[in-house]
Amino acid sequence: MRRATVVVLDACGVGELPDAAAYGDQGSNTLAHLAERVGGLRLPTLERLGLGSIVPIRGLSPAAHPAVHGRLRPLGPGKESTTGHWELMGVVPAQALPTYPQGFPPDIVRALHAATGLRFCCNLPYSGTEVIEAYGPHHLQTGEAILYTSADSVLQIACHVERVAEPELYAACEAARRVMTGEHAVGRVIARPFEGVPGSFRRTAGRRDYALRPPGRSYLEELQSAHAHVHGVGKIHDLFAGVGVDVKHAGASNAAGIAVTTRLLRELDSGLIFVNLVETDQLYGHRHDVEGFHRALIEIDRAAAEWLTLLRDDDLLILTADHGVDPTAPHTDHTREHAPLLATYAGGDGRRHDGLLADVGATVLSWVADRRAPGLPGEPFV
Repeated sequence: MRRATVVVLDACGVGELPDAAAYGDQGSNTLAHLAERVGGLRLPTLERLGLGSIVPIRGLSPAAHPAVHGRLRPLGPGKESTTGHWELMGVVPAQALPTYPQGFPPDIVRALHAATGLRFCCNLPYSGTEVIEAYGPHHLQTGEAILYTSADSVLQIACHVERVAEPELYAACEAARRVMTGEHAVGRVIARPFEGVPGSFRRTAGRRDYALRPPGRSYLEELQSAHAHVHGVGKIHDLFAGVGVDVKHAGASNAAGIAVTTRLLRELDSGLIFVNLVETDQLYGHRHDVEGFHRALIEIDRAAAEWLTLLRDDDLLILTADHGVDPTAPHTDHTREHAPLLATYAGGDGRRHDGLLADVGATVLSWVADRRAPGLPGEPFV
C-alpha cells in the first residue's frame, strides 16, 4: 500500500466557473488578481511544479517540466469550504447549504435559546475579529452570547472565557448543532472562545467546529475499507464530522499544519495525509489582505520545497484548493472558482488535466489502494 498527501491551499482559486455570475463572482480569479495587486508572486517551488502553467499569473512563468497540472471544478452548487472539501473526496451536495445574510430567523433564535440556555446578541453576518470588538463589552456586561454568521453556511457563537467557560460553550454548540437540521442544516456550528479586555480582545486556540455529516459516502471511507489510514491535518476532521478520518491532527495555523505534515511525511509508511492550510482564507482572504495572503503563500512554497525532498518513489503529492476569495471582488465572501491542480509523483509526465474536484479522491484511492469506486464521481488522473 502506497502513500498520498493532499494539501488544500484554502481559497486559492484560479478563475471563475461558468456559473460564477449567478453568485456575483463574474471575472473572479483569486491568484491572478492577487499577483497583480502585489506586483507578481514569488513562489519558486510552485512555479517549478507548474502553477504558472495553469493560468497566466504575474511573476510565475510556465514551467519547463511541470507536474500534472490543470483546473478542477465542482459538480454541485455553492462555494463553501465544507462542500469544496467534500467534493474533493467525491461527495456532491444536491443543493447549496443554507446561509443567513440577514441573520437567523426569530424561530431559530428561540430554539437555540431553549436548547442552549443562552441568550444572544448580534445575530448578523460579521467578521470574527470585528464582532468581538463590537459586541464583546456588551457580552461581558449582560452575559448574552455573541451569535453571528458569515457568507458561509455557518452558525458561530463567541463567548469570553471568563463569562462562559470553554466546556460550557462547547456544550452549547453541540446543542445548537442538534437544532440546525433540515432546511437549517448549516455546514458548521463553530465555538469561538475569546479572552482579553475591551479594546484588546483576542480569540483563543479553543475553536471547535461541529460539522454536518457528509450526505454520501466518500473516498475517505473507501480508503478505510481498503485498510488504509486517513490522517486529517487542520480542519479536515471537522469538515467531514470525523467520517472517514482515522486520526485528527491539530493545525489551527499554517505553521502548525505545515509542521505536522512534515512530521507525517517523515514518519508514515502508507495511507493518506489530508491537509487544510487555512490562513490564505481565514486570516487574509476574507480581509482582502493581499500582502498577508502572499506571505502565507511564500511560507507554503518553502514548505512544499521541503516536502518534495521527503517524497519516496511510491509517493503522490497533490496541491489544490476548495474555492476562491478574490481580492478584487466587491464583497469579502468566497468566490465561485476553479481549483488549481498540481500533482507530482515519480515518473509523472507533466500533462495537463482539467476535470472534477472528485478526481482528486479517485486518484488517491487508485494510488494508495489500487482500487476504484464506481459509485462515486471522479476519474483518476494518475
